[in-house]
Amino acid sequence: MKPAMETAAEENTEQSQERKVNSRAAVEIGRYHWMYPGSKNHQYHPVPTQGDRAGPLSSPGCFECCIKCLGGVPYASLVATILCFSGVALFCGCGHVALAGTVAILEQHFSTNTSDHALLSEVIQLMQYVIYGIASFFFLYGIILLAEGFYTTSAVKELHGEFKTTACGRCISGMFIFLTYVLGVAWLGVFGFSAVPVFMFYNIWSTCEVIKSPQTNGTVSVEQICVDIRQYGIIPWNAFPGKICGSALENICNTNEFYMSYHLFIVACAGAGATVIALLIYMMATTYNYAVLKFKSREDCCTKF
Repeated sequence: MKPAMETAAEENTEQSQERKVNSRAAVEIGRYHWMYPGSKNHQYHPVPTQGDRAGPLSSPGCFECCIKCLGGVPYASLVATILCFSGVALFCGCGHVALAGTVAILEQHFSTNTSDHALLSEVIQLMQYVIYGIASFFFLYGIILLAEGFYTTSAVKELHGEFKTTACGRCISGMFIFLTYVLGVAWLGVFGFSAVPVFMFYNIWSTCEVIKSPQTNGTVSVEQICVDIRQYGIIPWNAFPGKICGSALENICNTNEFYMSYHLFIVACAGAGATVIALLIYMMATTYNYAVLKFKSREDCCTKF
């Protein structure tokens, strides 16, 4: 048994050694902060011991990395991009071919004089060139909005650590909201305009179905059932013949140009409607992204003070 005096002396010696170690560590930390002033805000964390270190089996695997990456995908912008690309492709592709078929039907059956439909041919040709521009613009615009959705989603903060926003970034997001709203209103007009040829072809098709029905053959003469394309205003009233009746009208409905143009106009109208829905989703996504940027900018300002 050691005397009490020796035990007290040993305890004092151990405490003095611990104080020296702690003071030496404090001096080293202070020197590090003096050499690197930007590191003062960081907290000191002790180095983990051998038993605290994670083994190789505890590191995140491929499944965890995939789940983390999938969490950073802006699904609203992704769905809107796919829907926008599909709708614009259907509208532009089907509309281009349907317009060419419409010109062929007019030249062969409703307006044999070239001067009567010369203006209409120029307008249709101009619309076909506009379709090329629309397809190119929305391809780039959809990619830009999808990239904006990736960089402003909250999951990007978890993937890349620090989240920073500037006034320029918030201004760009606000510009996207305004531009998407304008494009959405414009495409509502395009959707309504694309329904006009569908209505015209439907009237011609329904008239042909009336001619084919046996009930009509017993009450009304087939030659008295006519379609006057001049009443739609696409060709002048002095165009010849302008009006097709009876069996001649039925023959027009049986042609490949009429069948293809009618169904292509329907698909083009559906594509325009899909584009309108995509732009509405884009508006909601960009508005949410702008709100996130605005909230983060306020949060950063509050943390600075």
